[in-house]
Amino acid sequence: MKMTRKQLAEVLKYSSPNIIYVVAWNNILQKVFCPFQVQVLENIGNLKKGELVIVDAVKVDLQLKTIYIINSQAYYYHYFDFIL
Repeated sequence: MKMTRKQLAEVLKYSSPNIIYVVAWNNILQKVFCPFQVQVLENIGNLKKGELVIVDAVKVDLQLKTIYIINSQAYYYHYFDFIL
C-alpha cells in the first residue's frame, strides 16, 4: 500500500531530524542525538569502507527508509554501522 502525502505528514510530525532511536546489543532502546558517528560498511560516493564519519541529520524518503545526511550528502542507513 502506498502512503499518501497526508499519511506521511502525520508520521513525520512525530519525528526529528536530530534524533534516532537504536536498539543496542542488550535490547535496550537508546535515543541517539545528532551529530553521531557511524562506520562506513562499503565504498559509497566519496566515503571509503571502514571510515568513521559524522551523521549531521536523519531524514526519511517517501517510502520511510532512513537516510543519513553526511557532509551535506544523503546516504541510506544500510551503508553504515553504529558506533555506540
